This record gives sequence, structure tokens and C-alpha cells, in this order.
Amino acid sequence: MRKLSIGRSEWPEVGELVVATVKNVTSYGAYVTLDEYSDKEGLLHISEISSRWVRNIRNHVREREKVVLNVLRVDSSRDQIDLSLRRVNRDERRKKLEDWKKNRKAETLLRVAASNLGTSLEDLYAKEGVKIVELFGSLYEGLEAVAKRGAEALTEAGVSKEAAKALEEIAKDKIVVKGVTIHGFMEMTSMEPRGVEEIRETLLGCKKVAAENEAEAALFSMGAPKYRIEVTAEDYRKAEAALDKIVEHTTQVWSQHDGKFSYTRE
Repeated sequence: MRKLSIGRSEWPEVGELVVATVKNVTSYGAYVTLDEYSDKEGLLHISEISSRWVRNIRNHVREREKVVLNVLRVDSSRDQIDLSLRRVNRDERRKKLEDWKKNRKAETLLRVAASNLGTSLEDLYAKEGVKIVELFGSLYEGLEAVAKRGAEALTEAGVSKEAAKALEEIAKDKIVVKGVTIHGFMEMTSMEPRGVEEIRETLLGCKKVAAENEAEAALFSMGAPKYRIEVTAEDYRKAEAALDKIVEHTTQVWSQHDGKFSYTRE
């Protein structure tokens, strides 16, 4: 069976969260298949099901159930993957399932676009999809951006006009953009040895601040040191308030670094 997520490596990494389907429950644990990795099989040992004593495994996992697991060990030479349920908290589970569903939808839409363009899913991903992931972080975020802003959102990433137009038509038809979105530009420079990492961590922090203020933030590199920020919320008031909090937070964080930060509203 093919992978549900294109662009992935053949094996998961230790510490990664994966979506799996419970295949068989035994007295010592459960065997699962990894939905994102060509249905590779892994073992969820009874000791990794719960931090408390497990009296009946089926009270925690059942056949055909979708679960989010943490990868503990990977031995590709023995086709062995050890997994944990107890090391995944509720928020991680919710976020992973949400991302997984979005990725599945994005792949379906990319497949339709490939068909319309007369090419294969794999070829379209290799030529255009990787550019979208590089700029937006995921295929879905890229398709969401094109649903909001049109084909220009993808041509900025280097996607061909033909592919961008095909994806725009599909995204605008299949992706529902909720709420309102406001935009701005941030510029960050750093003279510190870990400057690139510090900028990346700060940008990730912007997303966290947005979430804490009932909004979502998407950030796109316009070529260092300039970054475009898009904040989406239920209404303009919430979006403006969240963006203000993001700018306030980033200004405070960057004041502790050897560098400069500036913000301009689009």
C-alpha cells in the first residue's frame, strides 16, 4: 500500500509522533500499522500504553482504532519499530491528528491537480510540492495560502504559473477559509553565533502567541531578513489584538539579542 504522505523518509525518526491503526491486540501489547509510512508495522508494548497499571489492554486500544504514538526505537535492519502511547499528551494527540487530516487532504488535492496537468502525483510533488513545503512548512498551508491570496502565493515560492493556477482552482473550491486574515512584515537581523536558530525559534514563538490569543499565525520568508506574517482570527478585532500581542512579544524577545527587529503593517 502506498504512503499516505508523500515527501517522507522511509522510516520514522525517534521522538516523532505518528498516526497508526491498531491491527492486533495481544496480552502483551498491540501491533499497529503506521499510516504515514507505507503501513509499516510497529509494536506498542503494554508497558508503554499507560503510566498506570493496565488491567485490560482493550480498555485503552482496540482493533482498527486510530492512535497517535511516540516513536521510541527504530531498527530498520530488523523491521522493528517500538512505540509509546503513554508519552503522548492530549494536546499533542489533537494537534497531530489535525495535521494528519490536513496532510491527507492536501495530498488528495495535489493528486487532482497532477491529473489535470497530465502528470503523476510524485512528479508534481518533486517539481513543485517541495517548493511549497520549503516556503510554507507543509502542503496544506501552501494550499490554504493560495485559497486566500490566489496563484501569486505559490509563484512567490517558485512554483510554475501553470501549476499554481491549477492548484488555485482546486484550493479555492475545496478549502474553506475561515475568519479574516490581516498581514504585516517583520525584519529580524542578528549578529549572534546562533542567529539563524534564534530567529527560527522566535518565529515559532509568534505562532504560539497567536494561538494563546484565539488566532492562527502563518509566517513566510520573503528573503532574509524579511518575513511576511499572516494572522487569521474570527473577526478583525481578534486578529488585530493577536497581531499586536505578537509584535509586542517579538519586540521584547529581540531586545535581549544583538540584532534589530522592525515591523510594518501591510
